[in-house]
Amino acid sequence: MENGKIKLILADDHELVLKGLKSILEQEKDIEVVGEARNGLEALAVLSHTEADMLVTDLKMPEMSGIELTRQVKQRYPQLKVLVLTLFNDREYVNAILEAEAEGYLLKNVEQQELLHAVRHIMNHGTYYSQEIVSILTSELKGRQHKGDATHDLSKREREIIGLICQEYSSTEIAEKLFISKSTVDVHRKNILQKTEAKNLVGLIRFAIQHGIVRDF
Repeated sequence: MENGKIKLILADDHELVLKGLKSILEQEKDIEVVGEARNGLEALAVLSHTEADMLVTDLKMPEMSGIELTRQVKQRYPQLKVLVLTLFNDREYVNAILEAEAEGYLLKNVEQQELLHAVRHIMNHGTYYSQEIVSILTSELKGRQHKGDATHDLSKREREIIGLICQEYSSTEIAEKLFISKSTVDVHRKNILQKTEAKNLVGLIRFAIQHGIVRDF
């Protein structure tokens, strides 16, 4: 983030939605819209010559969908955050976006304040999935919960920290809650990612639910 501003690129095939989003976001002193696109291909073209911190994208768009766009972005720009903002809450879409490793998923009926909170939360803490999407995700993954011993290498403390991470506590907050140092938490986080083979927080959430570490969050 330059000058403390979160730089966003917006992708949506509806002009009114783009204008409305831009109007809402640019009222905020810490947010700047640096690019707009009407489909996935346009978004990739904009990204090729525009520095940004986050892409806010719809799912259903002509030329290239938001799902494929997210996959492409994660391959080409792994540091770029992706927030999906869509009308669709079908399980197939939620699963596809989770697999594509987007950092956030919101429905377009959210309040303005939740949208702004999601943008800031993703930049500061890594992920933000609305409660409705989390419920769909939790229900889906519980049905595929593994019964094996994939968690046998995790210590009691590591399982405890996973639960707090999945509730989106920061390392500082976890340290305060568990009365340990932040550096100790950071070491645990590194070991947890290695043991679970999770690439990021989204992958860790999936692991936690599938293996019964987190049943509700």
